[in-house]
Amino acid sequence: MKTTRLLLTLFILFCGSMLFGQTDSAYVRDNYTKIERMIPMRDGVKLFTAIYIPKEKGKYPFMINRTPYTVRPYGETEYKTSLGPSPLFIREKFIFVYQDVRGKWMSEGEFVDVRPHLDNKKGKTQIDESSDTYDTIDWLIKNIPGNNGKAGIYGISYPGFYSTASLPGAHPGLKAVSPQAPVTDWFIGDDFHHNGAFFLTDAFNFYSSFGVPRPKPITPDKGPQPFKFPIEDNYRFYLSIGALKNVKEKYFGDSIKFWNDLMANGTYNDFWKARNIRTHLKNIKPAVLVVGGFFDAEDTFGALATYKAIEDQDAKANNKLVMGPWFHGGWARGTGERFNDIEFGQPTSTWYQNNLEFPFFMHHLKGAPATEIPEASIFLTGSNEWKKFASWPPKETENRTLYFHANGKLSFDAPAEKESFDEYVSDPNKPVPYQNGVQPRRTREYMIDDQRFAARRPDVQVYESDVLTEDITLTGPLMAKLRVSTTGTDADYVVKLIDVYPEDAAAPQPNTNNVLMGGYQMLVRGEVMRGKFRNSFEKPEPFVPGKITEVNYTLPDVGHTFKKGHKIMIQVQNSWFPLVDRNPQKFVDIYNAQDSDFQKATHRIYHDAANPSSLVVTVLK
Repeated sequence: MKTTRLLLTLFILFCGSMLFGQTDSAYVRDNYTKIERMIPMRDGVKLFTAIYIPKEKGKYPFMINRTPYTVRPYGETEYKTSLGPSPLFIREKFIFVYQDVRGKWMSEGEFVDVRPHLDNKKGKTQIDESSDTYDTIDWLIKNIPGNNGKAGIYGISYPGFYSTASLPGAHPGLKAVSPQAPVTDWFIGDDFHHNGAFFLTDAFNFYSSFGVPRPKPITPDKGPQPFKFPIEDNYRFYLSIGALKNVKEKYFGDSIKFWNDLMANGTYNDFWKARNIRTHLKNIKPAVLVVGGFFDAEDTFGALATYKAIEDQDAKANNKLVMGPWFHGGWARGTGERFNDIEFGQPTSTWYQNNLEFPFFMHHLKGAPATEIPEASIFLTGSNEWKKFASWPPKETENRTLYFHANGKLSFDAPAEKESFDEYVSDPNKPVPYQNGVQPRRTREYMIDDQRFAARRPDVQVYESDVLTEDITLTGPLMAKLRVSTTGTDADYVVKLIDVYPEDAAAPQPNTNNVLMGGYQMLVRGEVMRGKFRNSFEKPEPFVPGKITEVNYTLPDVGHTFKKGHKIMIQVQNSWFPLVDRNPQKFVDIYNAQDSDFQKATHRIYHDAANPSSLVVTVLK
């Protein structure tokens, strides 16, 4: 009888959620009045803004989303089908504000990618995203009746950057800000570069449409259309381009300014430093809820780095972190019960919306009773549980070192051999694919996908532990410490941390991909380092052929439990294509390299007493 009642309850909830989704559009139209305004900035430029005002009389706070991706639909008789960060907000009622940022779609002015922040503005002509946000809030409070003088800002990805940019010198009415998967540093760890390595597929796919110039304010139907790929297999397409300089010659010409900027700024120079918002996150007044996904293919780094920058520079800030088992924006799309082949045993996204995001804004904008939001709310995959921590990374941890050994062994014991290494050849004309199979575009699933396809390649080195006799939980950053040599003068190094499932592991239900979970190699974290930046992102250095060299770099944080009966694996490789552009394995400006510069190289990974290679992990006690 209890089982029958439970199934009936679940069915009713499911039907209710389906009905709710179908009636969102009608609810918005019946309960909100939409107006469109051109809001003036201090320099005279006007920004197109769509405002949804509750018809029911009252005093409401503003919920603001600033975006370069369009506030469609346009026209005061055309309504969005949903409003706010989640369905919880629409019925609670806020004044929802959507704004095309400067220079995008129907807003005036010039668009600048990740516009640099100006700390000490002089005069009305010096503007940035902080000042545009300030001026927007100021106008809204003074001109929209029925507001309570409070505003919140949220946004995912690029809108996450605009959320972060609202924090320095924030308007007094701005009370709550949630940067979610925020674009943060496009050379060190987000979107288009990781540790100086160029993320080819993301940059090409994004800028082939987003980067097309807009001569005047336009609506999306009149804007640039998606690039038509002549080859649908992305591995073959990007290989067919050859050297990076061929992109302009074959496809872009000089039409896409930011692509040219990417090609002209191959080191961490003033161009990139000016676009690092982290250094400006000081004296933060609004409450902050930073949100990210451990399996976010675009901006895992951004969430972690934004939270850390505020913690390091403003100890008094009300600054919280949420990291879940999500792809890019997964906390706002779907229930979050699984991602690809991996099940999490609960609706992680729904839980976050109900228990963290909604209470956060309700308290700071509407004065609702404070709900305890931990300093860090972290979902641990593997054990599939939410954990509350008083700091991130947690203090109750210890650093332990996973050492590489001969014959593909991995253990916490240091190697004792006098001389030991693995030697193999890496050919940039036959690079290691980032994912198994054939895909037309870069997938989001690669961040958590099975790595057995890579383990079979001779140019991927595999190190595997014995079967674990107890659970091991990792919470925090990883540090790769490689001792390597190459016959070339440059090289990329990709390190992947992998959870190897037991041979009797059960298949997921439903098993839509017909996956065999026995021996599954789940990617927990992978990251690349462009070797010439091993000592400095500002001043690259060549390798000395044949010389043993240290390559040390940090991988983004993880929250994962390797269960008893599983094994820990580390894979090391020198290409990750076409996710990352090919390294010629010659010390050259890769953005201007010739096809003839690409060469095979023989690599060694050392694992002996004098030259141990390892991954330092942070183990929860």
